Amino acid sequence: MGTLSFMFPNSLLDGTCKIVALGDSKTRYNKQGSSCFDPLRIGNCTDQQQLCGLSWGVDKAKGRRGGTVSNLKAVVDEDKRVESYGSSDVEGNESGSYDAIVIGSGIGGLVAATQLAVKGAKVLVLEKYVIPGGSSGFYERDGYKFDVGSSVMFGFSDKGNLNLITQALAAVGRKLEVIPDPTTVHFHLPNDLSVRIHREYDDFIEELVSKFPHEKEGIIKFYSECWKIFNSLNSLELKSLEEPIYLFGQFFKKPLECLTLAYYLPQNAGSIARKYIKDSGLLSFIDAECFIVSTVNALQTPMINASMVLCDRHFGGINYPVGGVGEIAKSLAKGLDDHGSQILYRANVTSIILDNGKAMGVKLSDGRKFYAKTVVSNATRWDTFGKLLKAENLPKEEENFQKAYVKAPSFLSIHMGVKADVLPPDTDCHHFVLEDDWTNLEKPYGSIFLSIPTVLDSSLAPEGHHILHIFTTSSIEDWEVQSVHSLSVGTLSERL
Repeated sequence: MGTLSFMFPNSLLDGTCKIVALGDSKTRYNKQGSSCFDPLRIGNCTDQQQLCGLSWGVDKAKGRRGGTVSNLKAVVDEDKRVESYGSSDVEGNESGSYDAIVIGSGIGGLVAATQLAVKGAKVLVLEKYVIPGGSSGFYERDGYKFDVGSSVMFGFSDKGNLNLITQALAAVGRKLEVIPDPTTVHFHLPNDLSVRIHREYDDFIEELVSKFPHEKEGIIKFYSECWKIFNSLNSLELKSLEEPIYLFGQFFKKPLECLTLAYYLPQNAGSIARKYIKDSGLLSFIDAECFIVSTVNALQTPMINASMVLCDRHFGGINYPVGGVGEIAKSLAKGLDDHGSQILYRANVTSIILDNGKAMGVKLSDGRKFYAKTVVSNATRWDTFGKLLKAENLPKEEENFQKAYVKAPSFLSIHMGVKADVLPPDTDCHHFVLEDDWTNLEKPYGSIFLSIPTVLDSSLAPEGHHILHIFTTSSIEDWEVQSVHSLSVGTLSERL
């Protein structure tokens, strides 16, 4: 929903563990040339897993870097959070008085809930944690305010149709103050290739051409084709490219734009790039561009998905909400309450109740049941159909989907607080690091994402300090073995 979170899953906080990998929240298409990452659909790319902090000793001035993992205290005062953002004592309601129940208070769930509420529906959102947001949530510790996952934020523009966060907040009478990010991401790549994705499109093209002057024409043609797709998307009321009825209605309003999107729908970014570009290093750079969109290379990233991100970063720009990403969910939650609906926290949904194949309610882990005319799940489709519904109730459409798609990697995420003098004064907010070899791009621990939100908003950390949010791809299955935990943490600590 209007955010690029580097494909983080929905996360929870737990003060009893040391560090865990985040659960599989994404999918990959089994066939070459496609990927499931779809920014046009809301609420199907979140998961409920746990996240803990990793405590590191950092002393650059003395040349020491500690690697000791410390036991953590709870990072959230649960009673305080529930009191601030909602309720935990709603009684079970079996009278069917809710128009809709939404499972999960990630951004997708909150947008679905608020859109229903502003139209007069009575909505109950069920969240098993104690604050809203999911992968766009936050936690606080020792004066630091950490974003759980999402850090590169799209959708705050005041123009076009792709400003989805702005639209969602406005629907419930909310608006957030944001800080423009002058650089979407700073790439640090093999062969000493360093490229900044400037907010201004011409500045970005100028820098990229300076690295590959012999490919100037190809660079301009490839990114111009991206803009052709983006402009078509931006002219439509953004919903889904997978709903025939919606597309049929849009065709009569915007026939040329719809035909453009239909033409590019089956195509991938890598194939389009190869029409214009021959330099292997530049093609590898475009792979990296697509990797931060979809966690796969350009040949597996749909051209429409890539174009949306590669252009909106210049059209609407990347903007960071003052106070952190968690402010988005907090504002939506307050807006939901203002419109007569509510969020119930500490509400762990374990199953969806069916009546003759129709969803009619949900059951919680404590035995309470809630009923509604409509049930909306913001859990992953893997959890929705694998855990909340029984296998025998799997719709044919979902059977086909699970044959065509597989889960994409999880992320290992580390949050750190460091002294400000550790970083150069002109440090960018977001970085992508791929060491030595392009072939490591999609391998576990092969690349590192780094976000330093305090570069934009210093209020997130104590004075004279920065926040580092470091994450890398990792398989959730590997973290089920303790020996792999130690090896992975040790390897990553040495690289950092």
